[in-house]
Amino acid sequence: MIVVIGTGLAGYSLVREFRKVDRVTPVLMLSADDGASYSKPMLSTAFAKSKTATDLAVAGAGAMAEQLGVEIRIHTRVTGLLPETREILIGNERLSYERLVLALGAEPRSVPLAGDGAAEVLAVNDLGDYRRLRERLRPGARVAILGAGLIGCEFAEDFVAGGMQVRVIAPSATALPLLVPSAVGDALVAGLAARGVDFHLGRVAQRIERRAERLVLWLDDGASLDADVVVSAIGLRPRVELARAGGLDVGQGVRVDALCRSSDPHIFALGDCAEVDGRNLLYVQPLMECARALARTLSGTETAVRYPPMPVIVKTPACPVVALTPEGEGSWCCEEWGEQGVRALFRGVDGRLDGFALAGRCVEQKQTLTAE
Repeated sequence: MIVVIGTGLAGYSLVREFRKVDRVTPVLMLSADDGASYSKPMLSTAFAKSKTATDLAVAGAGAMAEQLGVEIRIHTRVTGLLPETREILIGNERLSYERLVLALGAEPRSVPLAGDGAAEVLAVNDLGDYRRLRERLRPGARVAILGAGLIGCEFAEDFVAGGMQVRVIAPSATALPLLVPSAVGDALVAGLAARGVDFHLGRVAQRIERRAERLVLWLDDGASLDADVVVSAIGLRPRVELARAGGLDVGQGVRVDALCRSSDPHIFALGDCAEVDGRNLLYVQPLMECARALARTLSGTETAVRYPPMPVIVKTPACPVVALTPEGEGSWCCEEWGEQGVRALFRGVDGRLDGFALAGRCVEQKQTLTAE
């Protein structure tokens, strides 16, 4: 029997691909929540569309179990791994497996904040989080977003389009600092600012205090901002505690080879929790590449993951951004294209195109540059 821990995008995508090549091997999926299937990328773009958490759920666990021909146990938390006996612990219960797949995802990084309002900061990482956020948002609410990365900027666009008053606080000098060169980040900041987003860049929130019906954020320069809701979007941390406690090799994520196989030959990992051949990529396309390859491996045909060029799309209509982050040595060359936006090309030491970042209408060049 194959046991899959996790019913997020990674777990369901893997089993869906596996059932294309193997309809008979028993599969048990374990979910810490209700096991509903949904598109996680939609969490940061659903508010302006008036989508509730119920609207985002494509199918419940029962429907997914029937569709995939598997057993799904919901509200089931795995408490330990016993690789030497090929068992997992669910409290006092021991459950045997032939092969085990970790699809544990990642969790929001904690925000180091002082003050009696710090516990009210929300992070949105699943449907339950999104439901709690919607319960807190009121028409015209003042929303403070901590972080100007991909998720922070997508939330800023979504909330301001939904009629919220939005402020973004981040220590970086521009948006998307880990993904694109500053010229592209600046174009995104300008686009969102034109929609009404108020940026406080180069600043860090240090303390949050509750004052009657509002929250007050104190920044590192002594300034204060009022907010009704504070959302943290400072990044994710792969869930590796279970693997580490079970003796598996762990780095940025659960370390696996190109077959998604961990340091134990009977345990595999994919998705946000996995460091595949030295790379922990928290995006949808690498997850899908792993799901397709691992499905074939589990069916008996060992298949290594081979990543194609994988541009990242930032869903910000105020200023669309697409980026393919380079990995080798080289340099960026940024070009202003007037009203069309910004194009930045990264060329390696041999002069070949190794990456790009596009903003505004320049995103129309994505396909051509990806092919190159």
